[in-house]
Amino acid sequence: MLLAGGNAWAQQAGTATANPTGAITETQPAPPADPTPDANANPDPTAEATPTSDASDVGEGTDIVVTGIRAGLAKSADIKRRSTLIVDSVSAEDVGKLPDVSIADSLARIPGVTAQRLEGRDQRLSIRGLGPDFSTTLLNGREQVTVGDNRGVEYDQYPSEFFRNVNVYKSADASLIAAGISGTVDLRMLRPLDQSQRVFAINARGQMNGIDNLNPEMSRYGYRASATYVDKFADDTFGVALGVSATQTPSQNERYNAWGYNGTGTATDPYRLSGAKPYVQSNELKRYGAVATLEWQPSDNFHSTFDALYSHFEETQYLRGIEFPLDGQRDDPTNPTDNGTQLSGVTVANGFLTAGTFSNVFAVQRNDYNQRKADNLSLGWNNDFKIGETTHFNVDASWSRATRTDFLLETNTGTGFQKSGRPDTVGVSQNGDGTYSFSPTLDYTDTSIFKLTDPQGWGNNGTQQVVQSGFLNRPKFKDDLKSLRASLNGEFEDSVIKGWEIGANYSRREKTSEYSSFFLCPKGTGTGCTVASGTPRSADVPAEAQLGNNIPLSYLGIPAMLTLNPLYLYNNSLNAAFDGRPGSLVRDNTVTENVYTGYAKLNIDGEVSGKALKGALGVQAVYTDQSSDGQIAGLTNGVVTIAPANEGAKFWRVLPSATFSVELIEGGYVKLGASRTMVRPRLDQERVTQDVTVNPANVGVLPIALNPVFSSNGGNTSLRPYQSTNIDVSLEKYFGSGGGYVALSGYFKKLDDFVNPATTIAFDFSDLLGALTPAQQAQAIAAGQQIGTVSRPDNSGRGEVLGVEATLSLPFRMITPALDGFGAFVTGNYTDSTIRYANNPSPITLPGLSDWTGSGTIYFEKWGFQARANYRYRSSFLAEVAGLSASPTFRTAKEEAILDAQIGYEFKDGPLSGLSVMVQGKNLTDRPFVTYQNGDERQVIDYQRYGRDYYVGVTYKF
Repeated sequence: MLLAGGNAWAQQAGTATANPTGAITETQPAPPADPTPDANANPDPTAEATPTSDASDVGEGTDIVVTGIRAGLAKSADIKRRSTLIVDSVSAEDVGKLPDVSIADSLARIPGVTAQRLEGRDQRLSIRGLGPDFSTTLLNGREQVTVGDNRGVEYDQYPSEFFRNVNVYKSADASLIAAGISGTVDLRMLRPLDQSQRVFAINARGQMNGIDNLNPEMSRYGYRASATYVDKFADDTFGVALGVSATQTPSQNERYNAWGYNGTGTATDPYRLSGAKPYVQSNELKRYGAVATLEWQPSDNFHSTFDALYSHFEETQYLRGIEFPLDGQRDDPTNPTDNGTQLSGVTVANGFLTAGTFSNVFAVQRNDYNQRKADNLSLGWNNDFKIGETTHFNVDASWSRATRTDFLLETNTGTGFQKSGRPDTVGVSQNGDGTYSFSPTLDYTDTSIFKLTDPQGWGNNGTQQVVQSGFLNRPKFKDDLKSLRASLNGEFEDSVIKGWEIGANYSRREKTSEYSSFFLCPKGTGTGCTVASGTPRSADVPAEAQLGNNIPLSYLGIPAMLTLNPLYLYNNSLNAAFDGRPGSLVRDNTVTENVYTGYAKLNIDGEVSGKALKGALGVQAVYTDQSSDGQIAGLTNGVVTIAPANEGAKFWRVLPSATFSVELIEGGYVKLGASRTMVRPRLDQERVTQDVTVNPANVGVLPIALNPVFSSNGGNTSLRPYQSTNIDVSLEKYFGSGGGYVALSGYFKKLDDFVNPATTIAFDFSDLLGALTPAQQAQAIAAGQQIGTVSRPDNSGRGEVLGVEATLSLPFRMITPALDGFGAFVTGNYTDSTIRYANNPSPITLPGLSDWTGSGTIYFEKWGFQARANYRYRSSFLAEVAGLSASPTFRTAKEEAILDAQIGYEFKDGPLSGLSVMVQGKNLTDRPFVTYQNGDERQVIDYQRYGRDYYVGVTYKF
């Protein structure tokens, strides 16, 4: 929310609202000035929020201040109760009270919502067991672009101070454009005309990471600051809300990564560590944001709102470590030139090599630097015209744009080129957490031994060997979305059909991905970094690149490593050669989507057998014209060929929806939802690009299926959206107006057109036979080898998702007045899924799905004091992590439980009135992020320890 420190102003019942047309009823969930259903629906225009503080000493007609944890929970409960949709919310008073690196921290406490940590920060949200690819994120009801690689929003781009509340819709409505299958996250900014008086607030917070800086360039200390101004002018017809924020967030990461494990897990053939990459990583995220809302309502007949949000962030990473090839390079006795490792001194327990010594190890020492810069701009202008007694015409225009550039630099040092230097002898021993400690013999800080080189000889440009002393990736992304929406809504009199709405929306989204990569080699003779051209195979480490403070990897037993300035090496010691491999060239692409949506719905408000019934019936018709521009690249006999490509597809989808809410007893509701929803596939799966390989050596080689002459892999421009038929049920009982309630929800989703990311089909490559000699063509045709294989995504998946979630919000004063101020908020969720692809009868694991999730918050707030502790848990899940060359890959993540806490005090009167202070802690259990393979938690692949984070902050409201 825009209000720093999480405070909010509310008028006491009986005071006229400054925005009477902004108040809406449960039967008309779309307010005139908002383009989507507003979960903040309130049928009483004089009661914008429910005060939770003790108002016994407040005089009649005066304003009161609603602040704190209890106010946030009460507001969220009020939103949930009044909405006919199944929705959960985090209100402004709540968002500002946790040590939020991003809004995802707070959303992770909502029932059915979980977050995956990346670089120590909550980032990837899963809703009801479905990962970020299955949900959408809106800003004030408008679809947003992202600084990420695909569609999933990275919540770092949104400062949490800028939002009044965040709604997570779990059922669908016809007027909810661009809804997701799993849910829709709608970030709502403050409306200045709804505020009772001027607000000017500032907030400052200091941060310290529990792990000292692991790299000398970085710090463990950070800060967060924000300022907010809200006011009204011209007899309260024109409102302004302005906000700025600045954040510098540090994080430290003790990383361990295993290549994998050889062996079968028996006493005679134990699991043996194939190789390992221990790193120390230091991050610094700098984010600067600004927001502005201008709201004008000169009369009851016209209401205009303009929103602008801008954020800029820069993330810098230093990573340093040593990569040890171990059992994965064991010596092959049948190959005299293998030069592999030898293993001795083996100790085995429970099918694992727990200790041993590897000799003839040629390690790769890494000094890496990554930088990401991103800008995000979102503009929206909404105009509502009252054209009759009960009829409104609404026009909404928006533009959202994001750009991102990455600079991903790797530098290598070793004892010699391609295992030609001095080998090491490394002892390994297994730790209790599944990682391994290492005892090297060489001094990895000795520059007389270690050189700039390609220690393993891994460099290859697709046609010949190169000296890869480093590598540089420089991807760029641009995401642009323009949208125009118009709707007409009105009411019926004396009818159970209370209101109606029709509308249309046009959007054009264009995402451009550009990639460039370079081999880095020592300066000197030669061209293209190739060995054959005479490129130096190694070079001395320049003294200017040495930082003088060689850091340890002590958490895994390594006393010290050579600590260099990677940017100095890049600018002064290394040459760059363009990476022209076909797989690198075909990554550039543009995906364009023109989407036309028409919708109509009827709002219901009446009685059934004396029980209040509210709801909506509606339908969307969606027409899509999608296309992609890119390249098709091929490699034949060492020659790379490139050809431009453009393809597209057009299709319709019809999406009906129905929602009902029945109040069976006072404060007791049954809510039902049935809908057909869709969500579009990842943008990189819609790309036209293809990487074609022609292998003349396979002509006449059998079997044909295993030895294709022609093959290709890439995207699919004809890919259709995922679709889901949804049934949602929620039973809710509310206790008074203080935020207490209990809810039990069930959901079923039948998924079809589910995207299989890698389907292999037969394809006729006769048009490429010209790449072969006449004799080869004749032989290939005779053997039927003009038929090759194409690997690409398709819509061949089907499946179901079934789950239940429960919530209890309990202010303890409902048990006894003696416990006034204490309370608890507890959620739990269970989800089961079965997804199958047409080419594989075995069910797959959905990315982001934890079978069990839960969250519990215990709080106290009274007399200005507040304290809160939150514990959240998720069972194991399939996590998306960065793989080779930063490409995404999936691994099973171990269950995790995170504890956060805070304590604070707000001065209510006296000279310090308006001042609040607080102390917070995050990840107090110091829980690491751990992945493993083959369903065996002992086979640890990733182990990342982020440490605890501590915060001290002050807020002052004038």
